[in-house]
Amino acid sequence: MTDDWKDKTKLVHAGVRRSGYGEVSEAIFLTQGFVYDTAEMAEARFVEAGPDEFIYARYGNPTVRMFEERIAALEGTEDAFATASGMAAVNAALFAMLKAGDRVVSSRALFGSCLYILEDVLPRFGVEVEFVDGTDLAAWEKAVTPGTKAVFFESIANPTLDLIDIKSVCEIAHRVGASVVVDNVFSTPLFARPIELGADVIVYSATKHIDGQGRVLGGVVLGTQEFIRKTLEPYLKHTGGALSPFNAWVLLKGLETLKLRCDAQAASALEIASALEGDARLNTVNFPHLPSHPQYDLAKAQMTAGGTVLSLDIKGGKTSAFRMLNALRIVTISNNLGDAKSIVTHPATTTHQRLTEDQRAMLGITDGLIRLSVGLEDVSDLIGDLKQALDAI
Repeated sequence: MTDDWKDKTKLVHAGVRRSGYGEVSEAIFLTQGFVYDTAEMAEARFVEAGPDEFIYARYGNPTVRMFEERIAALEGTEDAFATASGMAAVNAALFAMLKAGDRVVSSRALFGSCLYILEDVLPRFGVEVEFVDGTDLAAWEKAVTPGTKAVFFESIANPTLDLIDIKSVCEIAHRVGASVVVDNVFSTPLFARPIELGADVIVYSATKHIDGQGRVLGGVVLGTQEFIRKTLEPYLKHTGGALSPFNAWVLLKGLETLKLRCDAQAASALEIASALEGDARLNTVNFPHLPSHPQYDLAKAQMTAGGTVLSLDIKGGKTSAFRMLNALRIVTISNNLGDAKSIVTHPATTTHQRLTEDQRAMLGITDGLIRLSVGLEDVSDLIGDLKQALDAI
């Protein structure tokens, strides 16, 4: 039924399950277990639970299921499984499909925790991981050889905002039978649709834009029903990375306003990037829909908007960057993104601090780089705040 609906309608109505009370706002089923009328009913449910039959909150819950069905309807996938956090989603998507002896090819530019899973954790269990420059299709062609089990990348790299050519990398991967797992957080479920470009599995940190108001942790993995129910669900059921019903309810409420918020934030991000570009105190302004972005043509082809995040490389390195951050009056220093409040981060000393100096240099994470997540404040106030903070350098 939801296939004919537009995004804004799906974000309000998809996946609704009303109880006998006929409530308007989705109910929070704050329970860890469920009861059965008979022993025979319990036996049957453990053999195969129906779509509205639940066993234990670690396996599934009506409120969580509403969130899963709504985000799957938006993304255009057959199914979804919600997790306790975005990193639980990344971990589960990879570990559920991999075993010792498998090979993964990944883009090198990743969020610090994603890099930790691929660089440190997977190899401990006998999984071979090769990293490539994600923007270089020739590097993907060379690395994705027969026998490669999976390919992983962020559709927009955190924090440098490099783009991956999703369609081309999917074609390379599928030629050798590899599954493509895409972390689509920076593009949001609205601005890029990796499934339509050939991706097999999508992961989100729902903590970011989907909540969008700094309240709860959450994550979600999306894909075919076969993958979600036969490969991913058994792993998550038995390892325990479940989303709480209360957090699922908060995320459902976040989805209702997702498009309104993200459209406004993306428009402000472009306006801010345009206003700051050319400032003598900056080396570069990075934003996918800014014409000066080195992958501008790809960004316009792959994304309906440039996203809600931009990065600035400030002349003078860490000292200048810290002076600027400390002078901000409206923009908040924190390490989240996709929030209603504008947030600024210094990746070299926070989210990517565990990397060596050489690794950061390879990725383009300079000591002067700051990541700005644009919120819902008046854009003229934000531009004024950023410019007065630059004056403090």
